[in-house]
Amino acid sequence: MRLLVVEDEPDLQSLLARALRGQGYAVDTAADGEQGLYKAQTWDYDAIVLDWMLPKLDGISLLRELRRKKKTPVLVLTARDATDDRVVGLDGGADDYLVKPFEIKELLARLRAIIRRSTGITSN
Repeated sequence: MRLLVVEDEPDLQSLLARALRGQGYAVDTAADGEQGLYKAQTWDYDAIVLDWMLPKLDGISLLRELRRKKKTPVLVLTARDATDDRVVGLDGGADDYLVKPFEIKELLARLRAIIRRSTGITSN
């Protein structure tokens, strides 16, 4: 399975990529919204981990643009924890929403869940 991680904070991007690769995923990364949108539109991913606050193009704008062409499952990963922010993220096309700080095992479980739902598989 191939994932895209769009995260501008280098240490977190590296941590996520290592953890996901450790679970057997092939992982591509992008450090800004423009690069993330390009990769998300150009290649097929099983899921995308998307930060909201990105340089060049914010994550929600990226997501809205992506939804015009693709149905790739997206997990928004952000420090924005207000209920209104969650609503904006989910209504903007996110399949799930996880607030920073987070536990990596929860992120992995949420990714497995959105990938299962996208493929029509209901259990492991």
